[in-house]
Amino acid sequence: MWTFFMCFLVCALQVSAAATAQESDPKFWIENGKRMLEEKSKQPLRTNKAKNVILFMGDGMSLTTLTAARIYKGQLQNTSGESEHLSFEQFPFTGISKTYCVDNQVADSACSATAYLCGVKANKGTIGVTSKVKKGDCPSSVLEEHRVTSIMQWAQWAGKATGIVTTTRVTHSSPAGSYSQIAHREWESDVDMMKISKGTTNITQCEDIAKQLITREPGRNFKVIMGGGRDKLMKQGVNSTGIRSDEDLVISWKNDKRTRFSDKISKYVTTRDELAKTDMTQTDFVLGLFHRDHMDYRLKSNVETQPTLQEMTRNAIQLLQKEPNGYVLFVEGGLIDMAHHNTWARIALDETLELSKAVANAVAMTSEDDTLIVVTSDHAHTMTMAGYPKRNANILGLSGTMAMDNMTYTTLSYAIGPKKSFVNDSTSCHRVNVTDEDLKKIDYQYPSLVDQSRDPHGGDDVMVFARGPMSHLFTGIYEQNQIALGIAMAADISTDPPTNGSNIGNVVRLQFAGQTILTIITLISLMRILQYTS
Repeated sequence: MWTFFMCFLVCALQVSAAATAQESDPKFWIENGKRMLEEKSKQPLRTNKAKNVILFMGDGMSLTTLTAARIYKGQLQNTSGESEHLSFEQFPFTGISKTYCVDNQVADSACSATAYLCGVKANKGTIGVTSKVKKGDCPSSVLEEHRVTSIMQWAQWAGKATGIVTTTRVTHSSPAGSYSQIAHREWESDVDMMKISKGTTNITQCEDIAKQLITREPGRNFKVIMGGGRDKLMKQGVNSTGIRSDEDLVISWKNDKRTRFSDKISKYVTTRDELAKTDMTQTDFVLGLFHRDHMDYRLKSNVETQPTLQEMTRNAIQLLQKEPNGYVLFVEGGLIDMAHHNTWARIALDETLELSKAVANAVAMTSEDDTLIVVTSDHAHTMTMAGYPKRNANILGLSGTMAMDNMTYTTLSYAIGPKKSFVNDSTSCHRVNVTDEDLKKIDYQYPSLVDQSRDPHGGDDVMVFARGPMSHLFTGIYEQNQIALGIAMAADISTDPPTNGSNIGNVVRLQFAGQTILTIITLISLMRILQYTS
């Protein structure tokens, strides 16, 4: 360990010396700045329609997370982390999204998913319903006027293929926002509904999230479903780890594809090897459930059995890119949030890099001329970065600054979380001396000011990055629900169902255009009549 530390220190000093020598010359900053501005001045506005859309979402990926992750990335490569970039930070257009719920200043992943996927802000804990539905109110949630549709439904109405990829359970709040309409985010299975509602009968009208995914639109039409959460879909049994009491939804998915798409090829996979051996160019539907629960953190995962987010994303694009009408794909790096809840800063930063790798892969596989890629977050966390650490100092280490108690502290810390900053002994209440702790542990818990079992979310605005057709729509500061509506505008898909039941978006648009022309002609005729009669 001491050898590793000395190597890191020597490399950091070398990087620091080289950077300092270069950056001490004012021409370095002037020339770099001019070059970047010159590139921006030549950035074209792509105003054509987006054939394809990929929405990446880093759950809990706050602005501080981005800053720390880019430094972490650079330091892993023995370069100056402060001047490093995550893949999507080089996108030409950026914006800022306001994340609050209708009833909460600080959002959860359910109400925020309803905003950026359905275009409507809602109450905390609810998915795919309006703010007239309170958390847990099943009877209110089944009323059609209280339900909203997602960009996945809009895309399917327009004849596009759709899919979801996540490192969480596929029934978790964020992916559920793409297909579910439910009053309680934790109603992921029928058993969950009974446990949470404690046997009350007012939930009998509602279907759990997993069942909605497999049996209802738009979920039943997804070409790609990849993530964790296998137990939420499988039935209880001797040879099963499933928890459902009603039916095995994996079997239901297989039967549905066999019945409705007998001429198509569908695959159910549960391991990295099975995914790698699946020829996506010859596959029409894939259900990949790679863990009983949430997938493992990369730093703790078994890479032999579990694919990375990058690998899942690459396979999803390979399957979808043969679609003639294009596609809409939702990809979530969901474990950033999970790590933050535990104040595992190192893991949170590493999961952010995993998302960055997936985005880079998507950029390499698609064309900026026809594919809109948007990267954002649903909400922030309470992690902060402070203390005046020296340039190139280990982002996961100590700040080097002494506090009033003559002890230093970590550069990264949390406002609220499970790691107590203060302890009481027989003499006094004093701050924990972090210099005595092993900060190199993968799951080292960073200290927090307020003692709570988990770090809650932060209410900060979050970043939005965009490239491709109509990506300039995502600049400025705006409400989070504008993201879904911006995607619909960029892809030229309607948020309203087709009037004739057709799933082809062009028909809908032609009908709309025809009605508009007819209305204009009628108005002109009326004006001429009025002019004549007067």
